[in-house]
Amino acid sequence: MTEQTINPAITTWDGPFGMPRFDAIKDEDFGPAMREGFKVDLAQAEEIAGNPDAPTFENTIEALERTGEILSRAATLFFVKAGNDTNATIQKLEREFSPLFARHAGEMAKNKKLFQRIDTLWNKRGELGLSVEQTQLLKKYHRNFVRMGAALEGEEQQKLIAVNEKLAALGTQFGQNVLKDEAEWVMYLGEDDLSGLPASLKDAMASEATSREKDGQYAVTLSRSLVSPFLTHSDRRDLREKAYKAWIARGENDGESDNRPIITQTLKLRAQRAKLLGHENFAALKLDGTMAKTPQAVNELLETVWEKAKTRAEEEAADIEALMRENGDNADLAGWDWRYYAEKIRVARFAYSDDEVRPYMRLENMIEAAFSVAGRLFGLTFEEKQDIPLYHPDARIWEVKNANGEHQAMFIGDYFARPSKRSGAWMSAMQYQSKLLGKSAIITNTMNFAKPPKGQEAYLSFDDARTLFHEFGHALHGMLSNVTYPSLSGTSVSRDFVELPSQLYEHWMTVPEVMNEFATHKETGKPMPKALLDKVLAATTFNIGHDTVEYTTSALVDMAYHQNDLELDNPAAFEADLLAKIGKPAPIAMRHRSPHFQHIFSGDGYAAGYYSYMWSEVLDADAFLAFEEKGDAFDPELAKRLLDNIYSSGATMEPEDAYIGFRGKLPTPDAMLKGRGLI
Repeated sequence: MTEQTINPAITTWDGPFGMPRFDAIKDEDFGPAMREGFKVDLAQAEEIAGNPDAPTFENTIEALERTGEILSRAATLFFVKAGNDTNATIQKLEREFSPLFARHAGEMAKNKKLFQRIDTLWNKRGELGLSVEQTQLLKKYHRNFVRMGAALEGEEQQKLIAVNEKLAALGTQFGQNVLKDEAEWVMYLGEDDLSGLPASLKDAMASEATSREKDGQYAVTLSRSLVSPFLTHSDRRDLREKAYKAWIARGENDGESDNRPIITQTLKLRAQRAKLLGHENFAALKLDGTMAKTPQAVNELLETVWEKAKTRAEEEAADIEALMRENGDNADLAGWDWRYYAEKIRVARFAYSDDEVRPYMRLENMIEAAFSVAGRLFGLTFEEKQDIPLYHPDARIWEVKNANGEHQAMFIGDYFARPSKRSGAWMSAMQYQSKLLGKSAIITNTMNFAKPPKGQEAYLSFDDARTLFHEFGHALHGMLSNVTYPSLSGTSVSRDFVELPSQLYEHWMTVPEVMNEFATHKETGKPMPKALLDKVLAATTFNIGHDTVEYTTSALVDMAYHQNDLELDNPAAFEADLLAKIGKPAPIAMRHRSPHFQHIFSGDGYAAGYYSYMWSEVLDADAFLAFEEKGDAFDPELAKRLLDNIYSSGATMEPEDAYIGFRGKLPTPDAMLKGRGLI
């Protein structure tokens, strides 16, 4: 295979604004391009390793930053396609290439001459006159090469490479199994099955059924945007039970998509990987280099929250059981009852329904609200572009300009659920900003909102709108990046810091002046009445015990799995034993039960790291408090410090230093606990 056989549309992005020409790329083009990328990347690394001159930061670390463009671009485009619009061809390529990427990392680590140059620079870093940013980059390269096994010899190094290849293959299969279970399960309903459902949900279910060629019926799928409101509103307990059991059983169905054996193998291999790299367990390995630093620090935070959350959830359960008895329902409170009865209590206590709020939460307005806040805080403007082909017709693209009217970034938004898209919501960087390479960021946001019937506009739930702001906070972290080196750009920060910009950005959605301008009624155009907004905001901590138990159990199980030294032949029993030991209320399921816990098993991005959402919540609650203390959510001086230290700095400094640069001190959990209504 030679470079001449590669589709140039993959390696040369010469579309408008430096975008790739998606319309010129076919699925079968990805394999040859990635193979060529592997070969060129290794050759470039060998050239750096063989440099006869003594190692310097410029001829080794900066040189490495300039390599790998073919592989980077091919892999980026491939994984955009795999996450957003997959098919059988793409999934086959995923299974083929996921271990090859791990093998490639292993081949890089085996280059002893290259690692020796990096190690030499690391050991005399204090003598090199490096900037803070350069020191951070050198640290990152040294840590990454050590974790790839570069410091190991012979058999141990080969063993680690084999372990990493197996883990990569398992992670890919895990994610594909979850997608298969989600895509294949559907419950079709007729008019007689819709009691209790709001009009907006019925419209979304009808649209989903029509997309599956079932005109006149209503479809419930395992997309969260459909199954969650169905469990909240359906009067039919039998149908709620059926949907709930399918929802929590993803990845746990006998047959080809059963993820339980994958979990067993994954945990065993991760424990081996940690031992090979000299760590007590996988959690210790993953937390090295994070803000938390040790499993003990994580456990202390989770335990601080757990008892308070459990106590509140037990109080909420008692309220629900009392209402069930009042309604003549003598069944034991089950998972498929909780959302349904909690919603009735919420409506009675706060006197509003979701269908009262939804007409104010037009998707287009919420997108504009997120853009507007970015403009007021950071001077950004957004202009949608219509004639740039993307990977799917639903995806949209905007040019982003800075306060001086100069090009800053490109932003892609892909908002609607479809069977070919991975569930959940996420941000990706198609291209990282870098002064060294003269590149600006290309950032994507992916959501899974229910698509409205053709010709109708999309309206969101309040939680959906928060998700949009959350992911746009991640997007801003990428688009506002202002660093020299691509490896330190944007969201390339420690896992327990990366959620700060996103979770913090959620706070601006509910600033009254933002809501008054953008949360306007679809018919009257008038802003949401203050009385209704006050109710919505007052209800944000309603059912918080349930929600915190859902999250914290997932984080506790994640940490327990990865601190365990034993080989777990039965992870399901381990999960059940742990939940029984800590006293999880029976009617509340983990937010992500192990067989579909993609954060920690579809790759290891959040493995021993799911706690990071709460760790970052400690930071974001304290960070927004700074604006509240000023009495101005758009205080210019604070916004400038936020930009300089958090949103634009990437990984050019330690996260503790970045936070102190903005706030002047590190936070305690008090603001987070208060924000959740747990103290």
